[in-house]
Amino acid sequence: MTEATVIDGKAFAAALRERIGVAAAGFAAQTGRRPGLAVVLVGEDPASQVYVGAKGKACEAAGMASFEHRLPADTSEAALLSLVERLNNDPEVDGILVQLPLPSGLNEQAIIAAINPDKDVDGFHVINAGRLAVGQRGFVPCTPLGCLMLLKDHLGDLSGLEAVVIGRSNIVGKPMAQLLTDANATVTIAHSRTKNLPDVVRRADIVVAAVGRPEMVRGDWIKPGATVIDVGINRLPPEEGKEKGRLVGDVAYGEACAVAGAITPVPGGVGPMTIAVLLRNTLVAAHHNAGMPAPEGL
Repeated sequence: MTEATVIDGKAFAAALRERIGVAAAGFAAQTGRRPGLAVVLVGEDPASQVYVGAKGKACEAAGMASFEHRLPADTSEAALLSLVERLNNDPEVDGILVQLPLPSGLNEQAIIAAINPDKDVDGFHVINAGRLAVGQRGFVPCTPLGCLMLLKDHLGDLSGLEAVVIGRSNIVGKPMAQLLTDANATVTIAHSRTKNLPDVVRRADIVVAAVGRPEMVRGDWIKPGATVIDVGINRLPPEEGKEKGRLVGDVAYGEACAVAGAITPVPGGVGPMTIAVLLRNTLVAAHHNAGMPAPEGL
């Protein structure tokens, strides 16, 4: 049996970022300013610090302005809301991202709700969630939109395909299901309480795994020839003599490769798409805020 085709998210994201860079340069030439992304980090969570640093570097590499706001963990909710309001009113800022999770005592939903929906490039605002639900223009969370791009690049038309999304989070599972529905796939949302979950997954032409459980989806759950998008990124306990455990997805990769038609690796699959789509959303926001049509091909 032929081993699954590896869907190279890293290469796709690099090509997308190159197109974004060209479009950002065109925007700057027309408007006299660069598209701008403001990232707010509260506290000193190590993973969040790495993500924020990566987003800033990606912005600069794409010819965009990056505005970082690093606040102490004891920042009050009122102070954070005041900063968000200033960014809402700043004409140099096209996109606003408040890095999650926030320290305890800060109401994440209240902070997200304070962001201007037209600058909500994370796509988490309830107005953008509503726009997605009814098919209106708005921002879609970066990870599921990146997954859809990979699926369409590999499969082309998704019409009539049966898709199973494992996970029902507001950040990935629910918007992923909506995007697949809009692409005319037949969609099932599965989760921890789904009865006979392996049998449900075995029906699927497309499997999107986003549950946060290392290697939960086994190879014998996969329909032969199915396309598997593994959103999970989990670090296993370190082996003896090693400082860090290896990174794995929500799918048992080796097992799935023997059955699936195509699969995303971890790392190097969905992960690189998230920042690339964040840049894409920021560029679209910049054009919208300037009264210009969104660039094509993104």
